[in-house]
Amino acid sequence: MADQVPAELRVLLADDHTLVRSGIARIVAEEPGMEVVGEVGDGTAAVEAALRLRPDVVLMDVEMPGMSGIEAARQIVEADPSIHVLMLTMYDLDDVLFEALQAGAAGYILKGAAVDELLNAVRSVSAGDAYIGPRMTTRLIRDYLSRSRSSEVEDEYETLTAREQELLPLLADEQSNEEIARLLDLSPFTVRTHRQRVMQKLNLHTKSELLKYALRRGLISLDE
Repeated sequence: MADQVPAELRVLLADDHTLVRSGIARIVAEEPGMEVVGEVGDGTAAVEAALRLRPDVVLMDVEMPGMSGIEAARQIVEADPSIHVLMLTMYDLDDVLFEALQAGAAGYILKGAAVDELLNAVRSVSAGDAYIGPRMTTRLIRDYLSRSRSSEVEDEYETLTAREQELLPLLADEQSNEEIARLLDLSPFTVRTHRQRVMQKLNLHTKSELLKYALRRGLISLDE
């Protein structure tokens, strides 16, 4: 009996930047044992293509027009858990990482990663393993240790990072994500994730609660 040729690992690419997507497609296609079965530029198209093509791995950007990559990942995994989603992003933010993992993503890798790391990540998640880039793994461990000690911290304010403490007065002052982003030269997406993280850490649920907290701590004043 002739040796059976192993099936190629089938990859679907989802990224709204055409040049980035084309570059990754070339890398994957040139790797022995891998093939690109489709390319899409937004989250809605990613869900449709994933459920139609049934790839082994969806290499997914986090922030795309319309439906985000994280929401697309959630819908794909819920519909077919055999499809593994690897998030590929420029954001090395803890909040984005946690949100992606909670959505069911099997891996998280930064766009600045080396080619070999990207290919290894694709192989790892296709085999059913989790993959998180080394830099994010270190931060994940630190966050876990911080959380494990948080019960010893009487004031939740001390659990905020330096950046979150810097942003808190602006968030409480009811400035929009876009206004804060312009002021601090950040992206609105980054501000939004920081806002979510601050609210979660402080166990606050509304803008009014955040305002009252900041006033109580003396971080802002109602005086002109």
